[in-house]
Amino acid sequence: MAGGSRTERPGARPSPAKAGGRAVASDGYLGWPQIVRLGLVQTALGSVVVLMTATLNRVMVVELALPAIVPGLLVALHYAVQVLRPRWGYGSDRSGRRTPWIVGGMVALCLGGFGAACGTALAAENLALGLALAALSFLCVGMGVGAAGTSLLVLLSGGVAPARRGAAATIVWVMMIVGFAVTAPLAGHFLDPFSGLRLVAVSGTVSLVAFCVAALAVAGIERRLPVRAPEPAEARRPFFTVLAQVLADPVARTFTIFVFVSMLAYSAQELILEPYAGLVFAMSPGATTKLAGLQHGGVLAGMLLVAGVTLAARGTALASLRLWIGIGCAGSAAALFALASGVAAGSDFPLRATVFALGVANGAYAVAAIGSMMALAGRGDARERGTRMGVWGAAQGVAFGAGGFLGAAAVDAVRLVTAEPVQAYAAVFAAEGVLFLVAVVLAARLESAPAPDSVPLDPAFSAR
Repeated sequence: MAGGSRTERPGARPSPAKAGGRAVASDGYLGWPQIVRLGLVQTALGSVVVLMTATLNRVMVVELALPAIVPGLLVALHYAVQVLRPRWGYGSDRSGRRTPWIVGGMVALCLGGFGAACGTALAAENLALGLALAALSFLCVGMGVGAAGTSLLVLLSGGVAPARRGAAATIVWVMMIVGFAVTAPLAGHFLDPFSGLRLVAVSGTVSLVAFCVAALAVAGIERRLPVRAPEPAEARRPFFTVLAQVLADPVARTFTIFVFVSMLAYSAQELILEPYAGLVFAMSPGATTKLAGLQHGGVLAGMLLVAGVTLAARGTALASLRLWIGIGCAGSAAALFALASGVAAGSDFPLRATVFALGVANGAYAVAAIGSMMALAGRGDARERGTRMGVWGAAQGVAFGAGGFLGAAAVDAVRLVTAEPVQAYAAVFAAEGVLFLVAVVLAARLESAPAPDSVPLDPAFSAR
């Protein structure tokens, strides 16, 4: 199947992967080198996004003295446009190829990142024109992330052996974090001394390098997989017909709700954990920043744990991604309930250990959910795979964008009815814990039985 000499029938799957990590051979699956290459696309994506959500946010608030709501609304635009992910996935389904959508998405993302920097610099001279350009650019970023990210996950879902999906999800997620971690300090170094022109130059360089890395990383990968010919024009179904058919599948619908609920709980803690630590435990800004770093370290540990166990325990119950979803969501709920009780415990509460445990549980849940997303994308007609992934990506993006805002807004709302501000944080942490428990119930309801006219779920997902 290497070289794309065969044509894949609609709904067909490659044969089970052979042991070992060689490049694509007769088994029809991607080897580890190809998986890592595709992970570089996530690295490139993350490097552009981190400038949008962190650096430009700071410049607008500090250097331009704009209200914090201005960059907040721009970031919200980037998340709001994620609702178009199903349409991008549908487009790649119709064309029969994912690579052009990944490359095209990266073009939109990189142009949007550069345009946002230009708009921010222009806002110092002409506020209205600069913000208009920034708004348009953030929309481009959202569309680029949606098109490239959705098609990349669909390509991985069809190209990665079932037993490797947990590890593959870890690789691509961690490599996105690498993009954050490498770009932020490097960009910060070259931005000093700050000027609008320097901001444009740094952003342009990052965008150009990111596009080149992504284009080189994805080049030739899809030719190594079985080829599915594009649908004949007369057989194509309208987008909303395909979307309705995807959502008519009980498993796809339940998984969509699960993704939204769990990601809402996952992201709602983002803006309130550090203020909580400062108010309840009198931690300094530096100490709360280190606490956030400890949580991120826990997330990485949880991802690596799931990847290692699912690879080592293949064929056993421990390789079940659904099991790890349940463990991760239940562990996240327990840690959040513990944080809520920390208000009463006071200084004796093991805050650092609890936050690290929360990170580990979050990481386990996240990587298992992404691996399951890759597995479930192949459920049903292969011509709907991109649309399915797009639906779940839209649920994830919208929930993530709403979670941070709703978490902070909920704290402010509860503070209006309670005498102690710290009680507001406790109430919101407890509510997030309840959402994670709801996610556990939703994950348990995911059936392993195949949908009509479909192939069975992979053993890596449906094993108990």
